[in-house]
Amino acid sequence: MEPGGAHVRRRGGLGGEQEERPPGQGDTETHRAPDLAQWTQHMEAVKRRLLEQAEGQLRELLDRAMWEAVQSHPLQGKPPPLVPPHSLSKAREPPPGKRKVFITRKSLLDELMEVQHFRTIYHMFIAGLCVFIISALAIDFTDDDRLVLELDLLIFSFGQLPLALVTWVPMFLSTLLAPYQALRLWARPCSSRAWALGAGLGCSMLAAHAALLCALPVHVAVRHQLPPASRCILVFEQVRFLMKTYSFLRESVPGILSSRGGEGTQAPSFSSYLYFLFCPTLIYRDTYPRTPSIRWHYVAKNLAQALGCVLYACFILSRLCVPVFANMSREPFSTRTLVLSILHATLPGIFMLFLIFFAFLHCWLNAFAEMLRFGDRMFYRDWWNSTSFSNYYRTWNVVVHDWLYSYVYQDGLWLLGGRARGAAMLGVFLVSAMVHEYIFCFVLGFFYPVMFMLFLVIGGLLNFTMNDQHTGPAWNVLMWTLLFLGQGIQVSLYCQEWYAQRHCPLPQTSFWGLVTPRSWSCHA
Repeated sequence: MEPGGAHVRRRGGLGGEQEERPPGQGDTETHRAPDLAQWTQHMEAVKRRLLEQAEGQLRELLDRAMWEAVQSHPLQGKPPPLVPPHSLSKAREPPPGKRKVFITRKSLLDELMEVQHFRTIYHMFIAGLCVFIISALAIDFTDDDRLVLELDLLIFSFGQLPLALVTWVPMFLSTLLAPYQALRLWARPCSSRAWALGAGLGCSMLAAHAALLCALPVHVAVRHQLPPASRCILVFEQVRFLMKTYSFLRESVPGILSSRGGEGTQAPSFSSYLYFLFCPTLIYRDTYPRTPSIRWHYVAKNLAQALGCVLYACFILSRLCVPVFANMSREPFSTRTLVLSILHATLPGIFMLFLIFFAFLHCWLNAFAEMLRFGDRMFYRDWWNSTSFSNYYRTWNVVVHDWLYSYVYQDGLWLLGGRARGAAMLGVFLVSAMVHEYIFCFVLGFFYPVMFMLFLVIGGLLNFTMNDQHTGPAWNVLMWTLLFLGQGIQVSLYCQEWYAQRHCPLPQTSFWGLVTPRSWSCHA
């Protein structure tokens, strides 16, 4: 009898005594070997991911250290250079502060999706979309005895899409030609009088370019009454072209102007500028980190996910918002009705926030980054972990934040002497609130400054009161609670105004009639 009560018999053979094990014991060891191999492969993959992350962070730290060392190194008779050594541009950067450094790195969600738990949360959202589709089909079948998926809201929103795309062409051509040609005129090494003439011509080209970008989309949208999604394409491209134009000139012009009278500085190459117009960043550099190849399956997956988010948003609006707000303007106004409508809109509002974030900041930008082999995929950070609104504003949309930080905050500090940080930060909020309100006004077709008040007044107060000194789970819960309520206020008030504009048209057009919210007085 062996220890543990297991009987083992020994028998002779060619190789001497052999051990005869109880049934099933050998099978257990046979199955244990593949499990050990799988576990080893998993640990190797984890080690590889950790090394890649550590390498990326170490590279960023070394780039920053090299940049600070170059900045602090005294040169004989010359001011310290204000352009990182890896940049080919010789532009002089007047304001102090950190300069955007591009490195090769993945998007945060791509890293998180490698963990099974996060993939399960993603699968839950897909299951929710499937439930919406099944619900829509079931309702249509029971009401109309047909299995047809109603896409009326989607078709209406993207109406006159060809006209919007045709309008985009002159906007793009103007952005492609005018800023670059103006910069070449300023970079020509010629006499002062000829240079002044060329500089004036370049300024005239930029003025015409700005007038075209500002006037053409508005004219087309108002004259042809474009629906919201088609307007959204025009206004986003309008703002994007203006921001990219400013960044290109802001990064290139100082070096060209400061080098006049010296050896001269050539304008950036046209291919660099053309690449900048399409790559997913608003900060111009002559070169960017590039990936070695294009994964077309990754591009297709992200474009398909973006399309799925658009369908998801249409289902949410048609099933959760339209039935509630379509006839709300015909009922007498009461505080109770308003509060209940805001609370009802919190769920679709936060869903729309998630969908906009995932569709645009992750799927759309990653698809273009992959097609252009753009290496730096940090379009957002972990904004969902924020315990303060100041951190939320910095991490929600890194692409726009980098532009505001570089050209509004840092330049504002430089103009104000580096002392008025509060004024520079207020300028960032003012510019951002005005642009956000303009986008909402352009897309919806009416002026109702809900976004402006929430962003500038409420958002500004929360930015200064809920700052980075507050940490802990309770502050994250408070941030999410306020975010839910803010989204509910936006969805509720904008939906009420949308239907009031249609139920109560103005008898005659006037300025005060256009700027006064119609939902305050409409009871049709």
